[in-house]
Amino acid sequence: KFREEKGKFSDRKTLQSVPRLGAKTYEQCIGFIRVPESANLLDRTPIHPESYAVVDKLCRTLGLKLEDLGSDAFKASLKAIETEGVAQTLGVGVPTLRDIVDSLLRPGRDPREELPAPIFHTDVLSIEDLHPGMELHGTVRNVIDFGAFVDIGIKNDGLVHISQLSHKFVKHPMDVVSVGDTVTVWVIGVDQKKGRVSLTMRKPD
Repeated sequence: KFREEKGKFSDRKTLQSVPRLGAKTYEQCIGFIRVPESANLLDRTPIHPESYAVVDKLCRTLGLKLEDLGSDAFKASLKAIETEGVAQTLGVGVPTLRDIVDSLLRPGRDPREELPAPIFHTDVLSIEDLHPGMELHGTVRNVIDFGAFVDIGIKNDGLVHISQLSHKFVKHPMDVVSVGDTVTVWVIGVDQKKGRVSLTMRKPD
């Protein structure tokens, strides 16, 4: 409706103007949304806006220009980096840098298309079939700063908050999981009205 009234989106930031699309929803969905016509080339990639500053610093470190994204020279420079050293220079985790580099090497890809089919419970078909304590298997579909979204075989992906990824302290979710990982999770909360499922990777006692 917003697009019909205002015209097509010019960039990812425009979605923040959509009524009732709050900050949290924007943060959770924006990594999946591509805006091919955006002046910001990163809006065409799987890279989350939270990491745009890291990409800018990476390009400056390597002497690259973002407008050359997709060129052979741009790809060659990315493939030649020493990941651990560059990650330390940028102040990010190695998994985060690898994900960014992969997205820059293949800016038009959708990582979900390459994932193996997860193993689902045949008796879990909708959010109504879930209950706290239930053990499930799923596939990590998206990793963000505050956790990871896991496909558990129903319409709604479940969220594993960063505090529920491990019994140990986790600095960033990508230090524990990556897109495509098959994981075992347990249901800790179900909000049928809002369509939200809270999960944990911390095996209950």
